[in-house]
Amino acid sequence: MAQPPASSPGGGAGQAPPGLGGSRGPEHRTPRRSAVTRQIVGTPDAPSSPLFAQGVRVGSHLHVSGMTAVDPATGEMAGPTIRQQLRQALANCEAVVAAGGGAPEDVVEVGVLLAHPEDFAGLNEAWAEYFGDSPPARHVARLGPELPGVLVSVRMTAILG
Repeated sequence: MAQPPASSPGGGAGQAPPGLGGSRGPEHRTPRRSAVTRQIVGTPDAPSSPLFAQGVRVGSHLHVSGMTAVDPATGEMAGPTIRQQLRQALANCEAVVAAGGGAPEDVVEVGVLLAHPEDFAGLNEAWAEYFGDSPPARHVARLGPELPGVLVSVRMTAILG
């Protein structure tokens, strides 16, 4: 079967299809104007970092960054157990949801990063206590880096009315 000419869409030898990069770096990209407006959401009632926004609202979607179990009032970890840390991390995320104009029932998805797989049963117990009969969608994965004292990191997505 014949190969398409090098100038055709889909690329010839050594060419990436249009829009998929190639050998030109980011300095050659044309700035894109977005039709969406991003609103940064923050609150003193949750841990913060200069490296990322606590939350970003785009339209009715609020994306909350990963939160650990740091108690914003003390700057200390909420406790040494998965149950204590999950409750605090969820509370930190919900503080950002509230700052963005939402409520706990607006949370539609939660991502959980778990440091130790053996804590999964404790995570499920604390999860059931926290969310009751109406939990949001959830995914759980392993937390990559070893962070001293950190057992869990939680992120949320809420749809605000």
